Amino acid sequence: MALTENTRAGMVELASRYPQARSAVLPMLHLVQSEDGYVTGEGIIMCAEVLGLTTAEVKAVASFYTMFKDEPVGEYHLGVCVNPGCGILGGDAIWEALSGDLGVGHDEVTEDGKISLERIECQAACTHAPVMTANWEFMDNMTPTSARQLVEDLRAGREVTSTRGPVIRDFKATERTLSGIDDDGLGAVPATDDLMLAGLRYAKEHDMSAPDAEVI
Repeated sequence: MALTENTRAGMVELASRYPQARSAVLPMLHLVQSEDGYVTGEGIIMCAEVLGLTTAEVKAVASFYTMFKDEPVGEYHLGVCVNPGCGILGGDAIWEALSGDLGVGHDEVTEDGKISLERIECQAACTHAPVMTANWEFMDNMTPTSARQLVEDLRAGREVTSTRGPVIRDFKATERTLSGIDDDGLGAVPATDDLMLAGLRYAKEHDMSAPDAEVI
């Protein structure tokens, strides 16, 4: 799918939100992925033109962050955390189960184009390990069984709700939200839960505080 003048207009609008236009490169790359499903060469060129950057500068950003893909991903892109915390608690077993069932490895896509897999080193959600993401929405406290059910439901077109509230949408729709063009009401989703606040709650209950910073 070729990018359009509407895409360019969206990029210009995103760039206008920042004191320095080049700060919009990340949301603009998400916008490219919302149109093409990955960061295309055409998308790199359009971002560079709008921001007054070189294509090398834009490509450097796109190639640094693993959320930006240089090949098409599946309609549902599943990330499995295999960092030691998640891995030991079941992440490695989840990866083996899904990779074996689907016949794909890291950043590979099933033949029907529905599912792609990614080994992720950390999803910053250790309190809910082992953690997966489905198009970047959290699926917490997973097991091989629940991961297989997730794949089955997504492939069957059933509505799936992430453990933190949002319904799992397709990759392109999620990328449009991440671009900041619209938020589809996701701002109403709670940012924290009891597990995330457990340490803070314990500290308050026991009148604990951080030591004063040592002045050197």
